[in-house]
Amino acid sequence: MTRDSNATKARLLDAAFTEFAAYGIAGARVDRIAEAAGANKRLIYVYFGNKEQLFDEVLRRAMTAGAESVPFDVNDLPGYAGAIFDHLVARPGLIRLRLWKLLERPATTGPEPDAFRRKTAEVAEAQQRGDLAPEMQPADLLTMVLAVAQAWFWAAEGVDTEEGAPSWSAERLALHRSAAVEAARRLIEPKKADG
Repeated sequence: MTRDSNATKARLLDAAFTEFAAYGIAGARVDRIAEAAGANKRLIYVYFGNKEQLFDEVLRRAMTAGAESVPFDVNDLPGYAGAIFDHLVARPGLIRLRLWKLLERPATTGPEPDAFRRKTAEVAEAQQRGDLAPEMQPADLLTMVLAVAQAWFWAAEGVDTEEGAPSWSAERLALHRSAAVEAARRLIEPKKADG
């Protein structure tokens, strides 16, 4: 029974990801989620509570999956930016999901505040060692690296809104990725001492 309920929960979360990415919280319909998952609509409320709690769980799950598939490496922040870019190319609905969170649930805490604090602490240590540019606060530097990795996806011309997937050619995709990695490299690079 547990395996069946876990499989049903996973199907509901997958269907909810697609629904929320397309319609946001207000536009999402639990009956469509249940139908897409091949499950009873009542199970959404049993497993997750209300629609907002389901959204929060979908976002938490997506962010956890991203953190697991894109490991943080303070010694290679440009590579980290490139890996985030690749992850977002593979999961185009994630940016839309995050945008809906900002629009419809701005007061809720993000899914990974402890992970961000841990990464910020690693950035601070690297700055103290002189490995990273010290001009910005650690949280600001990390935020800028993350923003660089996501920048092309927020650009209006970057995403085909009808399909929800990047409409870039392979060549353009490679150029965008290269630009994100280079921008991250320039952000973190310590200034050379004049001598």
